Amino acid sequence: MIEIRDLSKTFTLHNQGGVVIPVMQGAELTVAKGECVALTGASGAGKSTLMRMIYGNYLAAGGSIVVNGVDVVRAEPREILALRREVLGYVSQFLRVVPRVPTVDVVAEPLLAVGVDARAARARACDLLARLNIPERLWSLSPTSFSGGEQQRVNIARGFAHCYPAMLLDEPTASLDATNRETVLSLIEEAKARGAAIVGIFHDEAARERVCDREIDVAVYTPSMAGAA
Repeated sequence: MIEIRDLSKTFTLHNQGGVVIPVMQGAELTVAKGECVALTGASGAGKSTLMRMIYGNYLAAGGSIVVNGVDVVRAEPREILALRREVLGYVSQFLRVVPRVPTVDVVAEPLLAVGVDARAARARACDLLARLNIPERLWSLSPTSFSGGEQQRVNIARGFAHCYPAMLLDEPTASLDATNRETVLSLIEEAKARGAAIVGIFHDEAARERVCDREIDVAVYTPSMAGAA
């Protein structure tokens, strides 16, 4: 489902005379359906950089990133957008939404984008919000006014609303209490059971051991001269 071959990445420091910094070289990764792979390595090793390249936010310098048959490195923008809409979900640590949109609609939006009936989409959104202990009185409000923990749970609900065949998870259990942490781990297990291929960053060691099948230390792909990425 996800296949990375000979992937490299550089950053150009335009404010320092165009100095080119190599941050990743020769990265290799294959993730099968129903498998969860954890990216490990010290801060600056390139974990987030690799995730952003898979999602198409960062352009690779070389190599390939094939997700469900689409090479993200060479794909047209419309292909990237279609991949994100239908195939590749991304649960980041931060919620970015249009202000004044009700929380239930924020969570339902990925389903509406793939043609799910509005009633079914909202029902799925309500189920996830309830599972993640977002009070029902808040569902009609914009999540932009919520606490950080509430926004994180809304972001998780939105990320798991559509049954994406592939998912990227950036610290999905960070800062969660025990109850909500358990819910998130259950959602990951359910996604694996339906065949989702998952790549994640998990600093929570116990969570990593529970849901991840393998660990990849991305530091082995970081050139010694690279700075933090």
